[in-house]
Amino acid sequence: MALFGNKKNYSSITVKKRDVPDGLWMKCPSCGEIIYKEEVKANLEICTKCDHHFILPRQDRINLLSDEGSFVEWAGAIKSVDRLGFTGQQSYIDKLEVNQKKTGWDDAITVGGCKLGGRDIGLGVMDFSFLGASMGSVVGERVTYLIERCTAEGRPVLISCASGGARMYEGLLSLMQMAKTSAALARHAEAGLPYIPILTHPTMAGVMASFATLGDVIIAEPEALIGFAGPRVIKETTQQDLPEGFQRSEFLQEHGLIDMVVSRNELRDRMILVLEYLCDK
Repeated sequence: MALFGNKKNYSSITVKKRDVPDGLWMKCPSCGEIIYKEEVKANLEICTKCDHHFILPRQDRINLLSDEGSFVEWAGAIKSVDRLGFTGQQSYIDKLEVNQKKTGWDDAITVGGCKLGGRDIGLGVMDFSFLGASMGSVVGERVTYLIERCTAEGRPVLISCASGGARMYEGLLSLMQMAKTSAALARHAEAGLPYIPILTHPTMAGVMASFATLGDVIIAEPEALIGFAGPRVIKETTQQDLPEGFQRSEFLQEHGLIDMVVSRNELRDRMILVLEYLCDK
């Protein structure tokens, strides 16, 4: 009886929450698993449970597609300006400053020369975290500079593409970049030099309709969203039901737009192999 008479009041006991630093874990949008961020980072931003590809930071992408210490930036002096005096809830200049502080980069693409597998190439890397990798005058000019310099120097070109579309703050000037980059690629092809775009999630609109799909071999990462307009716009225009996943890499490979869907873990070796084949030919 004494045992029950001395029963403790457990409701009065305070259990201290164990201190766990914020930001160590993340939930995968594909499989729903809770995964350790550092493991994902070490795995090139790929889910360790289901291989979902998260967005890879720009510098990590440059490191992936170039030999160590070989990348030299080109055309970095080309900067965005507000030709139209765009005003809205926030000015174009303010938008640029916010994105420059957020990302540490001055615009949505970095281009330069490097070696990959010991071979001299030109490399461009688009970054969706900067204004949705929208294509404005600077993006178009840097891409054109990259292609034209590589044409002159006899280098193949690789561009890792990602974009939500044209940069609305620059109006018609942004749309002109589609023609300019396409013309530069035509001259590059006439010189017999390879161009390989790598389509990452997402690659849409004007970028997809120009230099992203004009390659000798078109490569995409798994489950990347690729298309010109969004599904809702297409459905409203065509008045037809659309196949499930019709704008994803695997569907587009099956229907002939994409040549290869390559996991990021295999991308570097696959690019070296494709370049060896194209350049030797």
